[in-house]
Parts: sequence; C-alpha cells; structure tokens
Amino acid sequence: MTFNRDEAKLREEICVTGASLYQRGYTVGSAGNISARLADGWLITPTDACLGRLDPADIARVDLAGNTVSGGKPSKTLALHRGVYARNATVQGIVHTHSTHLVALTLAGVWSEADVLPPITPYYVMKVGHIPLLRYRRPGDPEVAQQIAELAETVRGVLLERLGPVLWERSVSHAAYALEELEETARLWLLSNPRPAPLNAAALDELRHVFGARW
Repeated sequence: MTFNRDEAKLREEICVTGASLYQRGYTVGSAGNISARLADGWLITPTDACLGRLDPADIARVDLAGNTVSGGKPSKTLALHRGVYARNATVQGIVHTHSTHLVALTLAGVWSEADVLPPITPYYVMKVGHIPLLRYRRPGDPEVAQQIAELAETVRGVLLERLGPVLWERSVSHAAYALEELEETARLWLLSNPRPAPLNAAALDELRHVFGARW
C-alpha cells in the first residue's frame, strides 16, 4: 500500500517514536498506544501491538466518523484519542505508555490529584506543566475518554491511576518528549529522600515571564 508523503512521514514518526520508547523501557510488551491527526481522520497504533515493533503499513487509519479505513484494528483507546483531538485543534499527536515510575507514583501516592508532581525542575514546569490524576477505571472505559476530553484544552496530559500517562502535543515527537520529561521527574521524585522542595513563587513567575511556562 502506498501513502501520500505527509501520511508516510507520520507513519514513520509513530514507528520511530514507538521504537525509541520501547527500547528505553518506557513501555513493555504490547502496552501503550500512539496516534496522529490527519486532515480527514487519524492514524493510531493497532490494538495489542508492540510499540517497539511497529510496521508503518499496519498502523490503523481511521476516518472522522471513527471507521477503520486501512491497517490493523485500532487501539481500544481510540475514543480517548478522538476526544482530545475534537476538543483541542492544536493537538497533532498523542502518546500513552505504562511508564514504570509514573505507574509507581500512582501506587505510592501522588503529590496531589490536581498536580501529580510538584514543580521541582524548570524543564518540568516549561515542558509539561500541570498533570492531574484520573482515578482508576478499566482500560478503554468511555468515562475516562470523557474525563480526558474535558481537560484537553487546559493541560498537556493526564496520569491514569495504575495505567500510566497520556500526553498530547503539536506532534507525536513532542508528545513523547513531554511524556519523557514527566517520567524523569517522577523518577527523581521517587528516588529523592528527603523529598525536594518545589521551586518557589519567584522562580515560577520568572519561568512564566521568560519562557511562557503554563504553571
């Protein structure tokens, strides 16, 4: 099957991103999913696919009505992805993994439900921002998709209790970058003893003023 240049590039970006995340242990087995916006629908990884072994031709192509046009069976989280795209026109890519330290954070206890981690590093503040916790529901639960859609315009992502992060951004690559920064911050937080203090109000204000940080 042949694809136009833009779609072929997006398929390749999904595969490269998936392989990178898998190789570095951000996801294991067939966990996680990635999607990208098209002018007339979306690309999304197939259900039960290993992100480390994606074939560009197997990535599901879905039309605006949610019907599969080509490729494998879409991930069971398709409704979640569609809800974010419908609510936020700037979003071009979404990444969901079961990253170890972020899942562990939900088991050990997040900083708060509105902010799963405190603002302990400048890059966490600039590249990620506020990330709320969504309490556990089974994978693919439509209620989760609705909850996430309602947050799509105000944050860059959410953390699903016992399941892991969902991040959205202006491209698949940028969504993965934000997810990686979130996972690294969780790792730093869990490994620190005593826990570090958050950046103070003056430091946060400077990051907002100089870099346009959303905190």
